[in-house]
Amino acid sequence: MSAWMLAIDDRTLPLRKNLCLHLSRPTVRREPVLAPSPRASGAPDNLAAMFYGSVLRDGGRYRMWYHACHRGMNPDWPPDLHRQFARYRDSVLLGPPCYAESDDGIAWKRVPLRQVLFKGTTENNALALPHGLTAGVCVIRDDDDPMPARRYKMVYQFFPRFSDPPLEGQGRMSTIATAISPDGLHWTFVGVPFPDQFVEHSAFYRHQGKYIVAYQAGDAWGSHFSEGGAPSGRQGLVRYSLDFDTWVDGYVNGLILPEPANPAERGAKGNYVQNHIGVGAASFGNVCVGLYGLWHNKPAFEDIWCDLGLAVSEDGLHFREPAPGHVFLAAEDSSAEPAATRAYRTNLCQANGILNVGEETRIYHGRWRNTGTAHLDDYYGSVALATLPRDRWGALALFPNREEGWVWSAPVALAGQRILLNAEGGEGLTVELADERCAPIPAFSGANAGRVVGREGFDLTVQWPSGVAQIPSGLRARVRVILRRCAEVEPRLYAVKA
Repeated sequence: MSAWMLAIDDRTLPLRKNLCLHLSRPTVRREPVLAPSPRASGAPDNLAAMFYGSVLRDGGRYRMWYHACHRGMNPDWPPDLHRQFARYRDSVLLGPPCYAESDDGIAWKRVPLRQVLFKGTTENNALALPHGLTAGVCVIRDDDDPMPARRYKMVYQFFPRFSDPPLEGQGRMSTIATAISPDGLHWTFVGVPFPDQFVEHSAFYRHQGKYIVAYQAGDAWGSHFSEGGAPSGRQGLVRYSLDFDTWVDGYVNGLILPEPANPAERGAKGNYVQNHIGVGAASFGNVCVGLYGLWHNKPAFEDIWCDLGLAVSEDGLHFREPAPGHVFLAAEDSSAEPAATRAYRTNLCQANGILNVGEETRIYHGRWRNTGTAHLDDYYGSVALATLPRDRWGALALFPNREEGWVWSAPVALAGQRILLNAEGGEGLTVELADERCAPIPAFSGANAGRVVGREGFDLTVQWPSGVAQIPSGLRARVRVILRRCAEVEPRLYAVKA
């Protein structure tokens, strides 16, 4: 399998000289790609279409599963679902999950599924599940599963603490449930992996044979504490399964942000930046790239806003920031649609929303007005889109005062005879191969170094003087990319594929 080595990943491209990282700035589409249904419609999402959800490109179409919000109890819930709202007192009602499709990923249509009787009609896009009060819904297509009935897999959040009587065997703590489907539309409940354990997730993805759920925890829910047993703010944790049926009953510290030095200042109510709902990651073969919520916590909830930060991981479990604290997508750059009555802060949210389409990386995300509890009539959430040129999360470039620099890859088994670069300024780039100890391989270094064909592109080929046929497939080697300024060319390296 070919390996993409991204400039933002200092594990696959670990050895650098005279190079610094330039993180990219995504382009944000001002208009939402999916707004709530009209207030007067009575639809499940007539208050908010929240992207605590998923987008897949599947069979030539785009498919979206998202979290709906509405006002006013659905009087048509059957008794077993209606009782799940018995202790719920909020005027904003969560769920059921909803579904939409698109030909281009920009213009979306709600597909009438006719599965749920909601306020007098089944002409809606709601999905039937055994829980009525639900939140985030994340879906993957799993082509490695030999059973067609399990082709699509879902993780969604539900809230058993509001049920009266209690849901047997499902505890009282807000947590996740799992489901399977042959088509992504008709779902069969599988189970509750962590009954009575708080899990509020941002993403569900598959990487290196594991089914992985990223989520937030903190002392407010009794689910995480900081060093010394002190309170913990929102932090990003990870849980996983090897078969989707049996889940490991333990968590991994996915991305832990710094807590205040003074333990008395820590905790979910602390006035500092916290990690909102963990890393919403996507797997790109050998590496995961994701976004997490930079939750600017404040004493008054309505003063909080949430930006999105960038994180990367090789194993899909342990994440790190390419530049700690860097705001990759600011709330002010993808602000929620303004209300007529007053100004509100924007909270951005991440989920299963990163995918490559042609020469573009798309980042679907959510944005919602933080109205607090005093102005819920203005509550509103929509699905937004930001884009990058494909895989160009960040670039390595020369120090301002240097004319030459280089980066070595970690040892990698070359998948074939071609090495490709995602780069700009190709005339200022050369490529060499070395053994694991960084000793040059004479046939592919020095005078025999590879030259880059083309000035700019996502898949620039490397041409070797000795000919590509001499590179044995499976050769374990380090790739060195050398950057040089020449004739006002400022080379930039975004990724290496080998």
